[in-house]
Amino acid sequence: MPALPPFHLAFPVNDLVETKSFYRDLLGCNIGREAEKWVDFDFFGHQLSAHVKPEETHRITGNAVDGKNVPVRHFGAILPWDEWHQLAEKLKGKVTFIIEPYIRFQGEIGEQATMFFLDPSNNALEFKSFKDPAEIFRAYS
Repeated sequence: MPALPPFHLAFPVNDLVETKSFYRDLLGCNIGREAEKWVDFDFFGHQLSAHVKPEETHRITGNAVDGKNVPVRHFGAILPWDEWHQLAEKLKGKVTFIIEPYIRFQGEIGEQATMFFLDPSNNALEFKSFKDPAEIFRAYS
């Protein structure tokens, strides 16, 4: 799969101190530029911009996928298989999982490891890894 250009995502947060602690200290994201009301993170090679806007932070529940209630509004990263498992172990006991780490679509097209949890501002994050990275965009036959 060819290297993809980084994407940019801006999202609302309640507080920059707790946001920086979560993304930098727990997830390992480097901090880029920052100002009084926003901070940029290197989120696994992509640019996330956290903007203080508490009135826009809320948890959205969503659609059933593989028997789980997946938040419709979420973002995250697709990691290599071993890195995903290392992160899942690191997060145990440090975050409250919306969906515990597990293997979805086992033995099917798009088999993947996935987990969902909230950041301190109730933004839902999904981290996943595909057993076969060539199936990230593969459609069902």
